[in-house]
Amino acid sequence: MARKPAASARPSKTPPILPRGLPSREELIAFIASQGGKTGKREIARAFHITGAERIELKRLLAELETEGVVNRRGRTIGRAGHLPSVVLADVTGRDEDGELIATPADWDEDDLGPSPRILVQIPTRGRAPGLAPGVGDRILIRVEPLDEIEPDGPTHQGRVVKVLSKPQARVLGVFRGLPDGSGRLVPVDKRNMGKELAIPADAADGAQDGDLIAADIVKQGRYGLPTARVREKLGSLKSEKAVSLIAIHAHAIPHVFPREALAEAEAARPATMKDREDWRRLPLVTIDPHDAKDHDDAVHAEPDPDPNNPGGHILTVAIADVASYVRPNSALDRAALDRGNSVYFPDRVVPMLPERISNDLCSLRELENRPALAVRMYLAKDGRKLRHSFHRVMMKSAAKLSYTQAQAAIDGAPDETTGPLLDVALRPLWAAYASLKIAREGRGPLDLDIPERKLLLKPDGSLDDVITPVRLDAHKLIEECMILANVAAAETLEQRRTPLVYRVHDAPSLEKLEALRELLATLDIEAPKAGNLRPMHFNRILARVEGSDNATLVNEVVLRTQAQAEYAAENYGHFGLNLRRYAHFTSPIRRYADLIVHRALIRALDLGSDGLPDGTTPETLGEIGARISASERRAMAAERETVDRLIAHFLADRVGASFTGRIAGVTRSGLFVKLEGTGADGFVPIGSLGNDYFVHDEAARALTGSATGESFRLGDTVRVKLVEAAPVAGALRFEMLSEGRQAKPVGRGKRGLRRAASASKPGGDGAKSARSAAGKTAAKGKSARKAKGRR
Repeated sequence: MARKPAASARPSKTPPILPRGLPSREELIAFIASQGGKTGKREIARAFHITGAERIELKRLLAELETEGVVNRRGRTIGRAGHLPSVVLADVTGRDEDGELIATPADWDEDDLGPSPRILVQIPTRGRAPGLAPGVGDRILIRVEPLDEIEPDGPTHQGRVVKVLSKPQARVLGVFRGLPDGSGRLVPVDKRNMGKELAIPADAADGAQDGDLIAADIVKQGRYGLPTARVREKLGSLKSEKAVSLIAIHAHAIPHVFPREALAEAEAARPATMKDREDWRRLPLVTIDPHDAKDHDDAVHAEPDPDPNNPGGHILTVAIADVASYVRPNSALDRAALDRGNSVYFPDRVVPMLPERISNDLCSLRELENRPALAVRMYLAKDGRKLRHSFHRVMMKSAAKLSYTQAQAAIDGAPDETTGPLLDVALRPLWAAYASLKIAREGRGPLDLDIPERKLLLKPDGSLDDVITPVRLDAHKLIEECMILANVAAAETLEQRRTPLVYRVHDAPSLEKLEALRELLATLDIEAPKAGNLRPMHFNRILARVEGSDNATLVNEVVLRTQAQAEYAAENYGHFGLNLRRYAHFTSPIRRYADLIVHRALIRALDLGSDGLPDGTTPETLGEIGARISASERRAMAAERETVDRLIAHFLADRVGASFTGRIAGVTRSGLFVKLEGTGADGFVPIGSLGNDYFVHDEAARALTGSATGESFRLGDTVRVKLVEAAPVAGALRFEMLSEGRQAKPVGRGKRGLRRAASASKPGGDGAKSARSAAGKTAAKGKSARKAKGRR
């Protein structure tokens, strides 16, 4: 059955005639809907000719509509609730009663935005659009518009397929455990299926050996006994080196084999020449990277500004590998890079975005070798403000390849034979410029979270040797500030030249997440920031208040969870975390496709060559690319995280029965997540194993509290646990609680107990709002909680 798209979704050639003055709620909602989700407070005020004190009333009215869920805010952009951007990355989830395909947005956050919109998928006419006929389970790019007539529980949008990105994989991924008769068991790698093995008969094993990673189809699932499966593909042996990352690569369908055409293009590439380039080979640029870095895509240099009108100022130069000179638009290399989206970094290997001939050779800014680069020269005031900048296409020669620790040691008074000659010409001027940049950073006030990062050290066989938390040096911060400033300069130049680009954007926290943060902070007698005109400095004040206290780790992690997820988009709504109005990724084109797009945009905008953005590139085209590479980034993050979990679970597998100190890192109705000290390993404590009491999930206090005894386990508490089960293939750990909980007021069972718990968690006993948010939540107990065994 065909649906009629909303007329308001189609752009009008003539602007609507609007009443002057403050609009009614209905007029305001209708106008926002007519703009297709691409309007802001300034545009609304201009459309209704709102000035003076009426602007304050408009702000209040918009805040009310957002609180009620009628509209959603995305940075400075306001849209009707449930609004989708023009191009969406979506998953085809099923069919409606008429047999038509239904899709939902792939990255829709129901906690922030409410129920996921349902999209009616338009099937292209047969024969006219080959490759654009999706099926259930496919991931697609789809151009959407809202429907005018919406049935109860029916689709809210309809869309035309732009591209089918993946086909359904009706297979189970797991490790084959062989039996003497040639048959075996498949142990799933997904921790959600932990303990759900499949039986593989000998005639269906296809020669799989014990320890092989396999993909299998379920062929029989009876009422009793194990389901039966057939091996369809052998993916590699887990007895080899780099085996653990192999699981994540296949589980997340990460492209890891380059097409022959892309490899042929890479091998045929020849070093760039001086044509249309400035000669910067005498400038002592240096690369500063981790000691084990294989590719070097950024180099830096600084010197005092000789301009007498800028006393104490600096000239800071950032040079970035000119990948665009080798990877041309629509080439096989370009298609492979877009398919990957970014490089993926596992502890035991890297899956690069570009072949090594490009990433580790021609584009790597090697020491004392000629390399093409796109450079930005920035003039800084004494206080770190950027006064002006200019972009240049150059040929450079890195004066030295330095590690972070090597550069820091030289500044701290221990130079070596490499850094000694560079102290005065390169390193000291860089640190002087960094001192200015720190002043500017403090004035800008970006979000300043203190979340230590783990680094896994491996043995030669690929197994885990140790987990360390590297010290964060000034050398790290210096490079970070240089790259941020270069990224800002790129975005500013492209906006000034009116050239479309892919922004790196980060929205402010949602009202729902702010309310959850407010409830938790109230239990610590800390006032949370208000939603209006929110800035990172409001969170920084909270973090400064708890610094050095027992609650510091808890508050840092909860503030982190409150933040939205950064993404790539053709629309700019700013970067909340960095507190920047415009920001683009420019500094890592070897490993991020977004940066390559920005390089091409600069080349086109500044007329620096013929290899810039192709003719006809539109914001809509870049919006599609932004959706794809944002999904690739999330895919990479999940794969990297799961690989770390598997390595640590394997590391701890022979320590079942041992006890550890950890911290409660998550509280759910099913139990507690505990993060161990040292390794940072995460494991689960089922609620049924906490004791004989009935534990209630107190959502406001982030705690499980006993209904009779008042024993309570809260987010952030330090505890002792015993490891009772480790599943290395799934990366899952299960713990038993050894510590006693803190004492709280017994809460009783059911809604009344939850209300009393929420009220008790508030200073002064004022917990009405928390009680309302927590009421109706059910608490898991006993055997039902044990179903969560091993889950994360």
